[in-house]
Amino acid sequence: MAIGALIGAYQEDDSGGLRALLPLAGRTLVEYQVRCASAAGAAPIVVVVERVPQALQDAFERLRLDGIGVFPASDVNDAVSRFEAGSPILLIGDGIAPPAGLVAEIAQEAEPAVATVPDDERHELFERIDGSTRWAGVAVVDARLLGSTAAMLGDWDLQSTLLRRAIQDGARRFAASDGAGEPLLVETADQLADFQRHLIHSSRGPRDDWVSRYLLPKIEDLATEQLMETPVRPGWLIWAALALTIGAAICFTRGWLGAGLALLILSAPLDLIAARLATLRLKPLSQRMWSRLALWPAGGFALLAIGLWEMRHGTGWGALVTAAAASAFAEATRNENAAMPAGGDLWLFSRRNAIVLAIPFALGGVWTAYLLAALLYAALSFFIVQRVRHATSS
Repeated sequence: MAIGALIGAYQEDDSGGLRALLPLAGRTLVEYQVRCASAAGAAPIVVVVERVPQALQDAFERLRLDGIGVFPASDVNDAVSRFEAGSPILLIGDGIAPPAGLVAEIAQEAEPAVATVPDDERHELFERIDGSTRWAGVAVVDARLLGSTAAMLGDWDLQSTLLRRAIQDGARRFAASDGAGEPLLVETADQLADFQRHLIHSSRGPRDDWVSRYLLPKIEDLATEQLMETPVRPGWLIWAALALTIGAAICFTRGWLGAGLALLILSAPLDLIAARLATLRLKPLSQRMWSRLALWPAGGFALLAIGLWEMRHGTGWGALVTAAAASAFAEATRNENAAMPAGGDLWLFSRRNAIVLAIPFALGGVWTAYLLAALLYAALSFFIVQRVRHATSS
């Protein structure tokens, strides 16, 4: 049975506002909590509130625009009615910033479970369970327990009462630090600063070319921090990268070689930034996204456009053949490099590597020499991949 989620958003921070509205990764804490629950497969997602200020309504609207259904409930019985009888419910405490991995881990539990942290000075803000443990702010309970708790509830402390009853009913406990990391319980925006830095840092995925590994990280970090606070969607950046690449190819066909290269340089980090934004918003980009898949052939089209211009204005048909051969070797390398060990494709021919390779040749005005260098680079990459593949097979 599908799991639902119940999130608290009614306690105030030190400034008198809601903890749920504390800023995190360009959005709010409650948006992060909802995205964690959604990424773990939870639906419906109910947020328990006493009142819905405009800032909270805006947060809900942003989530809905991203395709995440979220339902505010100011009444306990209203919250109960959102869930199917007998379904498991993911419980995320008010003011809790949990690692997404911890939420995904506990959401897979087949039986009621409670994540715990040690009862020590570091975790003194967390709700105490017994003499040695405190609640980590994440749990899975049964909808029937939620219904019976709502029936007996006398004051507005739904989550605490629900936690107590789940523990009394024998819910399994496990230490949050043993799995995907410990959560954070926050009362002020400053407490989220380190957590946000960790999220931004961890949004960097593996790098499969030397340009993204060594040249683009600072650009990515700066752009990600700026864009995460905007309504810009990751998909828009992918489309922008594709448009810039196609625009570069058109420039090359008209002899605007410098302008074309500038467009390619601008396009180089956009798909990486898009992936990081998607990771921060806990909605990773699909590997089969059409615009993302089109970036590679669009890059090949730009290379052919350079060959076409050089063929027509100086070096004859050999330039076009060289560009076509380089594109063919590059495609063959891309199709065959699955045999490469992790990180082994760092120095192989890639779209970004080819863009940076063009810079010194462009400064010297020797574009045909660039095509030859690209051909040698792509061919060498292909032979390296083949050697590794056959060595692995044997």
